[in-house]
Amino acid sequence: FAGMGNAKTTNERWHMLLKEGQTGLSTAFDFPTLMGYDSDCPKARGECGKCGVAIDTLEDFMQLVEGIPMDKVTTSMTINPPATSLWAMYCAAAEIRGIPLTKIGGTIQNDMLKEFIAQKTLMCPPDASVRLISDTVEFGTKYVPRWNTISISGYHIREAGATAVQELAFTLRDGMEYVEDVIRRKGLDVDEFAPRLSFFFNSHSDFFEEIAKLRAARRIWAKAMRDRYKSKDERSWWMRFHTQTAGCSLTAQQPYNNVVRTATQALAAVLGGTQSLHTNSLDEVLCLPSDHAVQIALRTQQIIAEETGAANTIDPLAGSYFVEALTNEMEEKAWEYIHKIDEMGGMVAAIEKGFPQLEIADAAYLYQRQIDSGEKIMIGINKYVSDEATPIPLIEIDDSVETQQIERLQAVRRKRDGKAVKKALDDIKNACKKGDNVMPYCIEAVKSLVSVQEICDVYREVYGEYRDPGLY
Repeated sequence: FAGMGNAKTTNERWHMLLKEGQTGLSTAFDFPTLMGYDSDCPKARGECGKCGVAIDTLEDFMQLVEGIPMDKVTTSMTINPPATSLWAMYCAAAEIRGIPLTKIGGTIQNDMLKEFIAQKTLMCPPDASVRLISDTVEFGTKYVPRWNTISISGYHIREAGATAVQELAFTLRDGMEYVEDVIRRKGLDVDEFAPRLSFFFNSHSDFFEEIAKLRAARRIWAKAMRDRYKSKDERSWWMRFHTQTAGCSLTAQQPYNNVVRTATQALAAVLGGTQSLHTNSLDEVLCLPSDHAVQIALRTQQIIAEETGAANTIDPLAGSYFVEALTNEMEEKAWEYIHKIDEMGGMVAAIEKGFPQLEIADAAYLYQRQIDSGEKIMIGINKYVSDEATPIPLIEIDDSVETQQIERLQAVRRKRDGKAVKKALDDIKNACKKGDNVMPYCIEAVKSLVSVQEICDVYREVYGEYRDPGLY
């Protein structure tokens, strides 16, 4: 997961990771970009480049992917409300470099329902947000067949305090909501787009629970595709998923313990059948990860993959009485949640009622009480505590990054064609109002150097801006 400062700095980190043997790239954006604001927006002051890379226009994006073989390396972009604009930049960058869209591969997270439930980077109301996601799914199905246009994410749900069962149930019901919307709104057959749906799970500290959760997820999705949506293509039944170790399990106290936590969580994900893996760096609880911490995280994956043999056998724990019983139990409890949400009218309706938010809030409160009481052990927090300080080098983003980024953005605004910008934004607005797919218009807009916020402001104008009701 790499993103820091400006596009040039992040590009350098990307090249370092590829040199060290990483096979795909994962992009962290700064908070203004995540929220659909430009670096010079008053709301963005002090946040530019702090927790990820700042991207305002296509010029930034071209610098981000400089020297990256876009037709050979897959890139994941953790972006949600502004997903159409960032993906449009990726597509435009490929076209400018002469790479057909059929040759590029990667993932946009683009899962807005989990934002309402957990992460809270919000822009438009739920129904409008789902509509934009369906646009990307349709566009990808027709023109960018190697791209995963959504990563249906349980990771953030778990990080917000959900139990393993809640993560499983809410994630899969989100996925079902997207499937139903694409079928209804776009008229696509489920087997046209479902093989490119992907998922993103958390691997937490309870080793066997995490393995069982991932096994149950595959079962539930296959049954839903086959029985609910009458899929005939077995590829639609397959659950293609990525897993990240649990950031919320890392501790600032005794931070080198985080290496061990990450390793055991990574092994659980592998034994549970993950197809790709993100191992957290030991210092992420304190700051953006250092090169040294990133290398340890990468080597953790490489040791599991190339030394242990853990990935050599499909579902190696199948048949274990304990694992099978736990898998059955998690599947049963997840279906109970799914049916309850069905009775509410689906996930959008459940979110509007506050159901998943309140369930997670209760679970998070209970989990923290268990840590506080010592019922749930966290080494270095409530057991084997040490007052000895552990020196960790901290990565800090200099404030000059913001000044330089704003100057760069303003220079782009001065040189671009104002008439082309206005036409591009009008075209996006008309597409929103008429129900046309916005993606072709977004690609043309970013080529005219329209910024991320300018596109997102059109969405805010047409659909309205969502305000979280504060259900906790």
